[in-house]
Amino acid sequence: MSIPFDLEQVINQVGRDKGIDRDVLLKALESAVLSAAKKHYGHNRNIEASYNPELGEIEVLEFKTVVENVSDPENQMSIEEACREFGIDCEIGEELGRKLDASDLGRIAAQTAKQVIMQKIRDAERDIIFNEFKDRKGELRNGIVQRFERGNIVVNLGQTDAILPEREQIPKEHYRQNDRVRAMILDIDPASRGPQVVLSRSHPDFLKELFRMEVPEISEGIIEVKAVAREAGERAKIAVYSNDAGVDPRGACIGIKGSRVQNVVSELRGERIEIILWSSDAPSFVARALSPADVQRVIVDEDEHAMEVVVGDDQLSLAIGRGGQNVKLASKLTGWRIDVRSESVAEEESRRARKDLESIPGIGFGEAELLFQEGYQSVNDVAVVSLEELASVEGIDRERVEMILQGAKDMARAKQMEPEASDVRDQEDLYTDIHQLILAERLRDVLISCGYDKIQDLAALDVSQIVEATGFSEEDAQTVHRATEAFLRYKV
Repeated sequence: MSIPFDLEQVINQVGRDKGIDRDVLLKALESAVLSAAKKHYGHNRNIEASYNPELGEIEVLEFKTVVENVSDPENQMSIEEACREFGIDCEIGEELGRKLDASDLGRIAAQTAKQVIMQKIRDAERDIIFNEFKDRKGELRNGIVQRFERGNIVVNLGQTDAILPEREQIPKEHYRQNDRVRAMILDIDPASRGPQVVLSRSHPDFLKELFRMEVPEISEGIIEVKAVAREAGERAKIAVYSNDAGVDPRGACIGIKGSRVQNVVSELRGERIEIILWSSDAPSFVARALSPADVQRVIVDEDEHAMEVVVGDDQLSLAIGRGGQNVKLASKLTGWRIDVRSESVAEEESRRARKDLESIPGIGFGEAELLFQEGYQSVNDVAVVSLEELASVEGIDRERVEMILQGAKDMARAKQMEPEASDVRDQEDLYTDIHQLILAERLRDVLISCGYDKIQDLAALDVSQIVEATGFSEEDAQTVHRATEAFLRYKV
């Protein structure tokens, strides 16, 4: 197939401009011409296309097999025809090829060839991009905002365009065309029709990489970032640890006069960042993660992978945070489920639990206290365990274990016979339930429908936040706020 220009020069030029290997381009050209030729001459014919460097063109060759009796004229020829056409002695079974006149392919075939070539070039470019970025996940890259597509941002990284999906953007951040943006390479999507490189600014690892860039001790391995938790655009917690006893990890991350952490905050447009000292002791780590609240004590439930954290009454709002944000971030950071309770509420629960255990027929005060310290909170907790499990509690004589267990079972059965009384008792145990507040039923119903079914959830909200979250009038919101404060202050 003759090309009306220097094909060798074009191949070399495109290879340099697109960064595509010469052999890949040649195969694309041969494939394109072959596709056009088969479309023109027929798909059943044995046709091949190959580049002839001496002529500087793609040649189209048709091959036929020499046979004694021709049954397929498109792919076979008789020995007489072969000798006449090629002017040589031929043998049965020999395959002979002849050059076809590619000028007959026409405009449609040429257009098909162009489309195949362009697709091959695009595929080759995508392979190059994939191979370039596949090992660079987690790296930070700077780019220029090119355009916007249905909430997503297309960013020019230089070698290629990347996509910053709406879900990976920091809420309330706004960009204009040609703005500079820094983001982390989150993933490479070879199946995407658009840009393959997926960026993120909201991922926790983006914050981690920003600190790595600002704090040389992290890059050098002296300081480790153990965990990161973020509510992108609002608040974040990062847990750090030093492998060198002489290096303060928090101080190193904060920097002189807060310079290092302030650079990170500026990049994140004001996101509040708390730097937590990591500890291998889970309760200590959880207590630190609830900063700025001061924790009084932590009760661990290994089976449920949960912790009950008790704070002073004046620290409850700090521990929970606005909309529960502080405790949520602490839970993400530590990997533990955290239940925050005020000291007065925890004491009330302890009092009720001890009183319930002491009501078991025949049990002594000391024995009830031992059961409470082992985690038993009610008569029902004792009634459902085995004799061997209850006997494992240190300090209770084995001969009394059977009597205590039987007494608990008898009392549990009696409670089942009094469902209304039992329901009241169960409801009293749910001291954090919204029904414990002295409120009109209509207000409670709205609070529950908005997801505020626990008193702790309301404790962190002021009047204006209650209005925003529920749609209450300011008067109703004040009523809810006063009822919440009254419960926490007087244990109503």
